[in-house]
Amino acid sequence: MYCLPEELFESKTLVDLKLRSEEYGVNWWRGGTRTLLPMLKTLEIDAEWITFCDELENVLHAFPVLEELYLADKKWLWNETVSSASLRKLTIFASGFEDYLNPESISFDTPSLVYLEYSDFIATDYPKVNLTNLVEARIGLMVTEGQINLIRAPNDEDDGFLRLRNVWKLISGIRNVQKLFFTADALEVLSLSCESMPVFNNLKFLCIKSDKERGWQAMPVLLRNCPHLETLVFEDLSHYVTDKCGDACDCISREDKGCSRSSCPVKYMKITGFRGTIKEMKMISHFLEYFPCLKEMEIYVEENDPTEFEVPGRLKLVRQFWTFYDEFFICYVKLLVSPEVYKKWPPESK
Repeated sequence: MYCLPEELFESKTLVDLKLRSEEYGVNWWRGGTRTLLPMLKTLEIDAEWITFCDELENVLHAFPVLEELYLADKKWLWNETVSSASLRKLTIFASGFEDYLNPESISFDTPSLVYLEYSDFIATDYPKVNLTNLVEARIGLMVTEGQINLIRAPNDEDDGFLRLRNVWKLISGIRNVQKLFFTADALEVLSLSCESMPVFNNLKFLCIKSDKERGWQAMPVLLRNCPHLETLVFEDLSHYVTDKCGDACDCISREDKGCSRSSCPVKYMKITGFRGTIKEMKMISHFLEYFPCLKEMEIYVEENDPTEFEVPGRLKLVRQFWTFYDEFFICYVKLLVSPEVYKKWPPESK
């Protein structure tokens, strides 16, 4: 153990403080009443673990002009509140303890915040979410396999399921964002908020990171509730197939899929991690056919991913005309990178 000098916690001139350790943790051993850094604007702690001897809310009061806060890897158990009137950029990567992954309650009282990156196991409750000026949010809520089973087989008599549903408070609190990123876990958790999904009136950019083990149940409602969305990005198209994906994909043939895409105004779509499989081709065809305002699509073939293509590259699809037959589409294709990629494209779509 190494104890930082007391003078570090009472500096009247310190503006930027970064504490980093790849092997050890950081214990902020002086409480909020014994810490005073009146000029500190940036605090970054990146360590094996982070603990405070006082509640985080009390510690933050010692930084009256703090603008940027970065905490990784934060371990907390019960009730925590991130409260700061000056904070503009907040990044938290939390992982919980081995036997207590899920925190009891997490609150955000940060009215000046414009950027939030939050990765944590889902909390039991989010009592206060004051993020009125938020511009960009990256949400990485994590869930256990047991919680995934609760999400997919809802039971209103199960206390664990009822606690999970409180995530709607966090989602409602970020409704003013212009750019929004969801991980695969977070998207699955979002399905618990379908009935209380807020309308994201300011949202112009949406990015979804997909995973074959996580579902798209929330996608239809999410697309309907983004009336001004212009850019849609998918990091990978694979996902766990359920009958609640609606018209967000064509994995299951249904007549009553809904109309989330036909009301979605997205103009530009980007897809990364493309492998050239038949399923991916069908999904791209599905997007091109049913997004009425779509003008341009970029498809990225990743260098390190298993793929049907020998050479990584990028294809740009411009919506000018296309006809559909069998399982493929004909579309005007402008090659931006690597002719070898185009040679490997299915002949029917050339």
